[in-house]
This record gives sequence, structure tokens and C-alpha cells, in this order.
Amino acid sequence: MQQGDRSFELYCHVGLGKTASTYLQYRFFPKLKGVHYIQRTKYRHFEKIVDQGRHSKYLVSREFDRQFEREVRRIARNYPDAGIIIVLRRHDSWIASQYRRYVKNGGTEPFENFLDLQHDNGLWEQKDVYFHPKLKLLDELFRRKPLILFHDELKKDPWTFFDRIAEYIGATYDRNRIVVNPSHKSYTEKQLKILRRVSRRLFPRGWKGSKNRIRHYIRFRSRWLLLHLILYAAALMPKSRAGDEPLIPTRQLEQVREHFKDDWQKCLQHAGENGAGG
Repeated sequence: MQQGDRSFELYCHVGLGKTASTYLQYRFFPKLKGVHYIQRTKYRHFEKIVDQGRHSKYLVSREFDRQFEREVRRIARNYPDAGIIIVLRRHDSWIASQYRRYVKNGGTEPFENFLDLQHDNGLWEQKDVYFHPKLKLLDELFRRKPLILFHDELKKDPWTFFDRIAEYIGATYDRNRIVVNPSHKSYTEKQLKILRRVSRRLFPRGWKGSKNRIRHYIRFRSRWLLLHLILYAAALMPKSRAGDEPLIPTRQLEQVREHFKDDWQKCLQHAGENGAGG
């Protein structure tokens, strides 16, 4: 890319969420050599950092889900030559992980109200769960092919997964400095089921923030602390306290997989046609 008399390269990891993004942002990207990594917490200011011109190659990371189109259009307006990195996860596994995060954050609705396959009246709209339109949008907005990776690849063969990222960016890394395990543990189904039950009593009308930033922060952190105390307490409770019904019925996940089957196949084909994304 050209900016005045300066030439530089920009690479953007744009998610998706719940595809090991946090792991990459804290365990892998900072260990890359030959590229200046802009941490997720600095995403809002990444353009200013790039404009300072202190480095010839940058990598910025921020996972997007329902904000995907808005944010990639923002990047493309100023950096149409950017190299985009995106990680996909099969729809049923992905939306199940999104729902577990929703419950962990105090959500109370059952899974069928989180993603409604019949009438599309769920908390998540179906359009936000289709992946192939996102890949087509990247092709339209950016001049360079994106690097399309899959979450299962990271689990099965992490070194090949890491090598593909490094090759795409033109960076290197030392395998001895990479810790290959999740960056944070997942809560058990028992804990999440108990939390959902308690949250329905504590927050029958949901949760609202405040326009006052300080008051909003205090409310958010207080609620966050309460939810985590409940999760830790739930770990000590007998399994019977969680009830017999699963957090996410298997039949409903099978319906999700079937509903988005064609979209997943298009993604696999699209990634194959892209090759290494170079």
C-alpha cells in the first residue's frame, strides 16, 4: 500500500468470534517476527498507529460477528490492498459456542429463541450466521485474496495452521515460544444451566446499561462479578441442581447444521479456490 511517499503492508484478522480469536490475539500474533502487531484493545486507533509510519508491516486483530460488514467496509475504505485473515467454524458448533457465551454473560432465553430457524425472530438474525456472503464481500472490497482458515484445522494440526498465517503475512515465529492450548477454560454445561436458571430470577427484564460511562462501567463490572460468583458456586453444586434438560438440545443443533449445510459447502469450495490466499 502507498501512503504519500511511504510504502507499507497491512494485514487484518477479522474473526469470526468464537473461533480461537482470543488465543490467536494473545498466544500467537504477539510472537510473530517481522510484523508490528496491533492488539485488539487498540483496534479503534489502529489507523492512527498505521499513519504514524513507524513500521513497514502491520497486523491488526479484532473479531467481528454481527458487526462484520460495517467494520470490513471501514477497513476497505482506506486500505483496499489489505490482506484479510478470517477463521470459520461449522455453523452448529459456532452458534452453540455463541449461545454459551450469551448464557455466561447473563442471557436467559432458551436456544430456540437465540436463533430461530422457522420465523427468524431470534436474538440473532439468520443473515448473521451465513458465512459465504461474508467471503464474497471480502472479495468485492479487497484487491488481495483473503486467507480463509478453519477452526478444525487449528485443533487438528496447529503448526500447519500457524505456518499458513506466517506465510501469508511474510513473517516468522519460533515454535518453542508458542503454547498450544486454549487461552481460557470453558465453563461446564452444569454451571451454565444453573447460571441461566438463576439469571432468570435476578434479571427478569434483562439488563440495561447507562448513558453515563462511569455508571455504566460500575453496573457492568458489578454484574460481571455476580455472574462469575454464581458460576463458581455452580461448580460446587450437585448435578441434579441443573435439571435434566440439556443446555442446547442435540436435535436443535442438528437442525442448525442441516439449515446451513449448503452455506458451509460453499465456504469450503471458496477456500479451496482461494488456495493459500496469496
